[in-house]
Amino acid sequence: MESSTSRTSLNCISLADPDTQRSVALLKQACLDSGFFYVLDHGISQEFMDEVFAESKKFFELPNSEKMKLLRNEKNRGYTPMLDEILDPENQVNGDYKEGYYIGVEVPAEDPQSNRPFYGPNQWPPEEVLPKWREVMEQYHREALRVAKSVARIIALALNLDEDFFDRPEMLGDSIATLRLLHYEGGQKTGQVSNPSKGVYGAGAHSDYGLITLLATDDVVGLQICKDRNAQPQVWEYVAPVKGGFIVNLGDMLERWSNSIFSQLYIEWSLMGRSVTPLPSSWNQATTA
Repeated sequence: MESSTSRTSLNCISLADPDTQRSVALLKQACLDSGFFYVLDHGISQEFMDEVFAESKKFFELPNSEKMKLLRNEKNRGYTPMLDEILDPENQVNGDYKEGYYIGVEVPAEDPQSNRPFYGPNQWPPEEVLPKWREVMEQYHREALRVAKSVARIIALALNLDEDFFDRPEMLGDSIATLRLLHYEGGQKTGQVSNPSKGVYGAGAHSDYGLITLLATDDVVGLQICKDRNAQPQVWEYVAPVKGGFIVNLGDMLERWSNSIFSQLYIEWSLMGRSVTPLPSSWNQATTA
């Protein structure tokens, strides 16, 4: 897959800005242009974000034998090992050079709701192995969902809908909100650095399937987006991390619901020879049984 690479700039939207119309205009422009933007001033402290990243790192540094005890189950909860997923099989020679961990809305096994697809109890590392891990991740799940709902209200206004449109029970009132911890291992351990000409990627080209994804990253540049998947050659642009902010991208579901007014782009992760640890949180429609 031939391509060229450059850098892109994205609109910044502050959730603390009292000028709602300015936020709506910035978001609408971003959604019509690329489907990506930054969200700042979201109310999650940097101190807590640092703690989330630290706890995520602790998990991925566990021995493989410990992590494999928590393999992803039929409810899409738990650990996915390196090379387990392959997002672009036509262009990748191996799977993605990443490992991950899925956390969803906690629904006890005895609750009838747990019989629905994607609902149920999460898998958690033992307290004696990672004492604070569950507490930190559950709090972060709640906080990220709060931010996602705030962003969705601006999206609703940008689509000339009522501000609470996505909050309604028949829309996303009972949503599937997934937190996924990801670790892209750099070339210093795997011996592999992204090389599109050889089909080696941190994560192959793909689009997200939900409504929106909030992405918190460390300071390693790795995310790339392609604004025109049909271009020859494709142009891939790096998206710079923003300290204290989220990178937000639209998903396939929002593209469909907006009749393609707002479109989703191609995404891939390129390993730059260093370890990368992003925290994507996706907000999706509930699945009915």
